[in-house]
Amino acid sequence: MNKIKVVLIFIFGIFLLFGGVYHFINPVMYDPFIPDFLPKNLVNYGAGVLEITLGIGTFISRCRNLATLGILLLMIAFLPLHVIDVFKEHPAIGSHQAALVRLPLQFILILWAWFINKK
Repeated sequence: MNKIKVVLIFIFGIFLLFGGVYHFINPVMYDPFIPDFLPKNLVNYGAGVLEITLGIGTFISRCRNLATLGILLLMIAFLPLHVIDVFKEHPAIGSHQAALVRLPLQFILILWAWFINKK
């Protein structure tokens, strides 16, 4: 595996670790992203645990392929939330401009996750 890919894997792992921990530090921030018909605390803390687990998995060579596949699937699963947010009257965090920035960022994260997972 080339050095650039290894660096990108570890950066994404750190990104997920911090994101997962933040689900526990500031759970209220994620509430607007979670649809009302879902149990907000369960979804929020579950996503946090999943992000932490996947982030740690990127650092363990024998788990790395599964972890990066999980990251790819997680980023795809989060995509509809960002699309919905663009069309909300009051986006989850910040303004419509912020929602419009987050949407293409999600596509970048999906591509990044795909890149680090492919052989």
